[in-house]
Amino acid sequence: SNFNFVAHGIMVSKWGNLDHTDAVLAILPIFHGFGLGVCVNAAFMGGAKSILVPQFTPEDVAKLIRSKRPTFIIGVPTLYEALNKNEIFQNTNLSCLKAAFSGADGLPRVVKERFEEIVRRQKGSVKLLEGYGLTEAVTAIVATPLGEYCENSIGIPFSDMDAKIVKMDAFDEADPGEEGELCVRGPAVMLGYLDNPEETDKVLKKHPDGNMWLHTGDICTMDTDGFIYFKLRRKRMIKSSGMNVYPAQVEAELYKHPDVGMACVIGVPDVDQVERVKAFVVLKDQGKAGDAMKKDLIDHCQK
Repeated sequence: SNFNFVAHGIMVSKWGNLDHTDAVLAILPIFHGFGLGVCVNAAFMGGAKSILVPQFTPEDVAKLIRSKRPTFIIGVPTLYEALNKNEIFQNTNLSCLKAAFSGADGLPRVVKERFEEIVRRQKGSVKLLEGYGLTEAVTAIVATPLGEYCENSIGIPFSDMDAKIVKMDAFDEADPGEEGELCVRGPAVMLGYLDNPEETDKVLKKHPDGNMWLHTGDICTMDTDGFIYFKLRRKRMIKSSGMNVYPAQVEAELYKHPDVGMACVIGVPDVDQVERVKAFVVLKDQGKAGDAMKKDLIDHCQK
């Protein structure tokens, strides 16, 4: 609804303390909630400027950062990975940045560390912080507060949003540190799926507290300070020989291999194991591809 969209914009604007001195680099497509809600609508709510990027290339974005001097960069992990490899970005003064946020997928540690290393070298001081959102609540609704940092956390809910972790397929709250499904409520939560009441009822549920909560389908934990830790989307969980396998954990190990540029892990059907873990890898040097490298990567993961 319009109410969802306006409420979300106000929360994001307040979160970033946006004003007329700020500029948000709108790299994300604005036909999507993330790009339109955060990079455009929220910017205007605070009186800030939105710098549109019609089509993404690392070169164009690096040149815009150099010439337009944005205060906020908001993107996805692959965007930051591309910027890290770009020579123009590597040699641009980054002292203009107030914050950089990554969302929409897990942020590999190596991408975060490389970005922050470049920022420090180029006279900047920001860390690459993580956030979380979903289209059913416009977009970003959880983020790390500016000036704060909590290792591996996606942050805390925005000012008017509530969040809790419930036990799987239940309404009971999980204990601190216990894995469960993330549920959220507040003014950004959708009215429902258009013309699809059955699917709406599967995710919007009234809890014993009398409130309607959105079940996100994402597995998370929460610590005693209220910081949330994203594990994976429930649909991505691989069940192999009765064990829960987190693709992001396997991907994180693959990224530690010196020859791996990018990695994606999925589950594939297997007669004996129900599902088998399969990795797709882009090497830094494609000339090294072959059976020897395949064995080396499997050995690396088995360790």
